[in-house]
Amino acid sequence: MTLRLGINASPYTETGLSLTVEAERLGVDSVWAPEAWGYDALTPLAYLAARTTRIRLATGIVQLGARSPALLAMSAMSLQALSNGRFVLGIGVSGPQVMEGWHGVRFTRPLQRTRETIEIVRTIARGGRLEHDGEAYTLPLPGGEGRSIRSAAPPVAIPIYIAALGPGNLALTGELADGWIGNSFLPESAAVFFDPIRRGAEAAGRSLADLDLTVSVGLDITDDVEEAARRHARGYAFTFGAMGSARHNFYKDAFSRQGYGEDVAEVERLWREGDREAAARRVPVDIGRKTNLLGTREMITERLRLYRRAGVTTLRVGLAAGELDAQLESLEVLVKLVASVNAEGEEGREPPAS
Repeated sequence: MTLRLGINASPYTETGLSLTVEAERLGVDSVWAPEAWGYDALTPLAYLAARTTRIRLATGIVQLGARSPALLAMSAMSLQALSNGRFVLGIGVSGPQVMEGWHGVRFTRPLQRTRETIEIVRTIARGGRLEHDGEAYTLPLPGGEGRSIRSAAPPVAIPIYIAALGPGNLALTGELADGWIGNSFLPESAAVFFDPIRRGAEAAGRSLADLDLTVSVGLDITDDVEEAARRHARGYAFTFGAMGSARHNFYKDAFSRQGYGEDVAEVERLWREGDREAAARRVPVDIGRKTNLLGTREMITERLRLYRRAGVTTLRVGLAAGELDAQLESLEVLVKLVASVNAEGEEGREPPAS
């Protein structure tokens, strides 16, 4: 198994564009455009399609419910044509705060919405006549003047990856998706994520090896490991305190299933009570250390081996903000470290623990 590298994209400035262009030159496999409540994920990739030739262009992620499934399929087919087949459609349900507060779409039955969106996108992309009788979508609308239509564009393959954290969504990923978009991931507890994906895959007659298992990491090459670990840990206070409601925080739940339940609950409490500094201090340093690539080159190499042994196939790397030259220097080091780990072959590799 080869461990691949992707980078998170911010091609909204000349520096951000140059980073992607240079990452392609260094051999980085993929670039991932985010979508929250600022820029969208699709437009930047169309721009990058014109400025690159090899690197895969992935959404990380398109928010389901922000577009109709048919529009999402049209956009995906357009990008696949513009990029000569390099586009990857990464999707996710986001959360009720964004969907209901920003898009005005009720956050209901997210798993069913994901399943049906994938079914509709694939029907359109393969050139089928669009007829769908589901619980989230019915096409054409009954009782109206709509017609069942085929896409006017030629059929095309659209790889679909799902961002998933909860067991149900992970199982759905194993059943339907070409890849998994993961975060809040510690390779030491990979089974928390990979076991549900495996069960979903096997129920559909597939295996875990049929999916590209991608995980988000930050990169910090430094001798001051403790400072870096603490700095990265502090950033999770916002994740646990603000990226969710009292009822739904998928990130907090994911860390709870990895053994940090009391810690993240206390971080959330402190944040919601308004003591954000105390919340930041309360995040376990191990969370910052184990969800990122931190330390010396030797330490990062050991972490890369651990991700590879766990079964991760792609690392989506977030580079520290700063000058382009410094970012490229760090990225070039990482590319070489990954190549050295891949050159070690399968010796010592273990399957994901069950």
